[in-house]
Amino acid sequence: MSKSEIVTNSTPIIGLSILGQLHLLAELFEQVYVPTAVYQEIVHSDSPRQYGKKELERLVSRGIFTLYNVDNSVMVKKLYGKLHEGELEVIVGAKELDLQFVAIDEHAARTLTKTFLLKPIGTIGILILAKKLNKIEKVKPFLDTLLSNGFHISKKLYQQALVQAGEL
Repeated sequence: MSKSEIVTNSTPIIGLSILGQLHLLAELFEQVYVPTAVYQEIVHSDSPRQYGKKELERLVSRGIFTLYNVDNSVMVKKLYGKLHEGELEVIVGAKELDLQFVAIDEHAARTLTKTFLLKPIGTIGILILAKKLNKIEKVKPFLDTLLSNGFHISKKLYQQALVQAGEL
């Protein structure tokens, strides 16, 4: 994958923030877009865990990540229900920007991205790509940290990730 542009959902931002690796998105992709709904979800969250809030605010304010307002809010509203607003803004935003890649973890959202002919990459995929490009040394410690912080990673996915990363 050459340096491309990507639109990201909240879960990859949160996961990479937990790992102290949110900067990887900017290192792996030429441009990182954050839809307004995703930004609002993270920055204005009521959650006691404020994962990603400060990092995302800083990256957007410095122009490293670009805040994106979806033009076709009607499409987002029509599709709302099956997926969250942020996930829908990621998909609609990627189509509006004519991009291929979206950073999204949730299974239903990934399925819909493929319907729209987009290429989803999740938090784990970002870590594997970062290892292949020598941005990180190992994937396993990061997977273990995600698991210990409440991220759901099936045993099968965990094993597949280690195989793809050349660690198993």
